[in-house]
Amino acid sequence: MKSLALHWKILIGMLSGVTFGFIMLEVGGADFVASWIKPIGTIFVKLLKLIAVPLILASLIKGISDLKDISKFASIGLKTIIIYVLTTVIAISIGLILVNTLNPGDGVSAETISKLTETYADNSSVQGKIAEASRQQASRPLDFLVDMVPDNAFSALSNNKLMLQVIFLAMFLGISLLLVGEKSAKPLKDFFDSLNDVVLKMVDLIMLTAPFAVFALLANVVVSSGDPELLYALLFYSGVVVGGLTLMVCFYLVLVSVITKRNPLWFLKQISPAQLLAFSTSSSAATLPVTMERVEEHLGVDKEVSSFVLPVGATINMDGTSLYQAVAAVFIAQALDFDLTFTDQLMIVLTALLASIGSAAVPGAGMVMLVIVLESVGFPADKLAIGLALIFAVDRPLDMCRTMVNVTGDATVSMIVAKFEGKLHTPKSKEWDDHLEEVK
Repeated sequence: MKSLALHWKILIGMLSGVTFGFIMLEVGGADFVASWIKPIGTIFVKLLKLIAVPLILASLIKGISDLKDISKFASIGLKTIIIYVLTTVIAISIGLILVNTLNPGDGVSAETISKLTETYADNSSVQGKIAEASRQQASRPLDFLVDMVPDNAFSALSNNKLMLQVIFLAMFLGISLLLVGEKSAKPLKDFFDSLNDVVLKMVDLIMLTAPFAVFALLANVVVSSGDPELLYALLFYSGVVVGGLTLMVCFYLVLVSVITKRNPLWFLKQISPAQLLAFSTSSSAATLPVTMERVEEHLGVDKEVSSFVLPVGATINMDGTSLYQAVAAVFIAQALDFDLTFTDQLMIVLTALLASIGSAAVPGAGMVMLVIVLESVGFPADKLAIGLALIFAVDRPLDMCRTMVNVTGDATVSMIVAKFEGKLHTPKSKEWDDHLEEVK
């Protein structure tokens, strides 16, 4: 009952935030929102990021050390990577089929292109995305493996952007704990077990403020959304993206029903708080602590599976973002009369897949991926800024939608892997006040 109440409280907070944001936009209250409302959401996101690294470290070390068998960890890892790759390819394919069928770029007028270009082409954020994409493309083929290995544990733990390094460190520690024997490992294992419980309790406490936080986050998104006329001009394109994302969620529900034999509506109900937070924050990494709590306690996935699948998913599984890449790339090509061959579209599938693996789980990373995808099909460099300008106005709301799909995909894959490994059990949820009587 508490879980259901949380779901509705967050949803009410979101709707209230959007309504309040539109009212403030009409009366010119953007400065009031930025000064007095936005900080509430910012603090909430910072709290989630604060506990993300300790949670991954403690949870993954506990999960691996509880396995008692390294071969099981290898099995979980292999299944996870294969399923993530397959779902990403399917997401990109859905996007390409929709955008080639509906052709949203053909309906964009020259006047709209001119206005969007004038408004956003020289935007510092757009230029920054192009520069970041160039930096990523300049890296060597195996640089991503080099970047996964930290040279300083404390440096890796102090930077949320180095999530893969934290995962590597946790895996290394967890495997080493298995190899030193149970007697020597027990003190350190007990420490990480206790740390894991404490951090999960912190998640419960932070979630008490979630309805107020999403109100603040959504209100700020609305008042900073820019020119409404430009948003309306891109409504068809946005509809294609959202339609593709909806189909992807339906695909997840089919997987949940067929493979795990669980009710898909029950699945949506249990994971909905994480979905709503992903929508509000536009960050898989910030939502990760909540996703882990929902998957473990409300979906019944054992920690041995969730502690690996979810952090890896938050880093490399970008199904929603990859689908968006496919639609956005073809939309831009259609609007600017750049012909894409069948080979070019296959290249989009491959590049979007590879780019998703290295993409950061933070707001706006999808735009960087898009530059890489466009350049892979020979899109003119001098038109990249114009191409990004075409979709920049609606990037943030679409980013919110695709992040929600990314998180849903992470939860789905964790359930599938758990089912294959015999690690899916009856959920046993905990509440923030379970031990309150003990400290009164």
